Amino acid sequence: MTQPSPAEQAFSLAAPVRLWEDGFARDPHSYYAALRAQGPVGWAELAPGVPAYVVTDRRAALDLLHDTETFSRDPRPWEATVPDDSPVLGMMRWRPNTLFADGAAHIRYRTTLIDAFDLVEPHDLRARVHRAVHLLVSRIGPRGEADLVGEFTRPLMALVFNSLFGLPDSASDRLDAAIGKVIEGGAQSAQGEAEYAGYVLQLIAAKTERRGDDLPSWLLDHPAGLTPEEVTWQVFLTLGAGHEPTSNLVSNALSRILGNPDYYSTLTSGARPVSDAVLEVLHHETPLANYGIHYARTPVTFHGVWIRAAVPVVISYGALAQAAEQERGADRRPGDASHLSWSAGPHACPVKQHTLLIATEAIERLTQWLPDLEPVLPRERLTWRPGPFHRSLTALPVRFTPRSPDQPGGRP
Repeated sequence: MTQPSPAEQAFSLAAPVRLWEDGFARDPHSYYAALRAQGPVGWAELAPGVPAYVVTDRRAALDLLHDTETFSRDPRPWEATVPDDSPVLGMMRWRPNTLFADGAAHIRYRTTLIDAFDLVEPHDLRARVHRAVHLLVSRIGPRGEADLVGEFTRPLMALVFNSLFGLPDSASDRLDAAIGKVIEGGAQSAQGEAEYAGYVLQLIAAKTERRGDDLPSWLLDHPAGLTPEEVTWQVFLTLGAGHEPTSNLVSNALSRILGNPDYYSTLTSGARPVSDAVLEVLHHETPLANYGIHYARTPVTFHGVWIRAAVPVVISYGALAQAAEQERGADRRPGDASHLSWSAGPHACPVKQHTLLIATEAIERLTQWLPDLEPVLPRERLTWRPGPFHRSLTALPVRFTPRSPDQPGGRP
């Protein structure tokens, strides 16, 4: 086994960059700069006393994502080293689904997800988004003001994903609240994880007893023969991974659009597609900023850093975006999809087209209903939710001309 050099040993003793601090939410760029100053792989804390290696270099990230021999997605050796009440366990705990599996098990789980989502027709998904937008604009439109995070993007995703998973609109608030607690970490993480697990367990129990035209039923009936427990954990992953990052993608894109009047006018006039704004976010303010977590199977030197086994190796998509922005500047062309927000390798996002459709349709439909949206605060005064994993606004207050989708002439 290769032994660490004195330089690598010194690296492991360096003060970690604390991604759990409130300051990280306010100004992630300075934290990413501190990580990048350490080299391709930095040393950080995801929570107090929970260290992690953080990859901030594109080449290193791609090497990690494609190297299934050296690195595993199974966190169980790490879990044995952290307290049961660690606030990051909700996002990192092992579960029998595609995110935490390697090899044949990963292929089996991933195939069932791809096959199930392939049954979701684009026109049907578009109709679900339009229906959800109509419902939410009916609530906020007559008031002339709203918080687009709390009253649009988050409830929108709860409505859309609940419908895909065969649940009624009335269950949406419960889903939204539980997932928010899990991803933020902190004191409410364990409570949120328990609430979300209960939500999913009830869903699978209902679908096991009576099938429907929905994703859990298709997973239960898939030829791969997943057990109800396996389906439960597949749904636990996909329902959460669909709701939270997609909500943040839409709210981050809306904040960029509304904060730039010239950009907004070209989008609402149709001169520039909404997909450009979504791509801007994926490049510069990706909603899942630090994740793609791997673990070295044995201690190894990776891009000049001695990586210990059973210590998380996190890919910082946020730091990669910052580095790319500094290197390329204005040279990047519209439609450039060179970002790594969808990850890469065998664990790359299997449903990115569905996500893009939901995000672009939501923004287009909202700005058609309410074409004069105006931010209440300048973008630099907006606040962000704490947590090491995501880039997520706490609120996006706007004002607009009061309008009802049901009023004469109101339909776009």
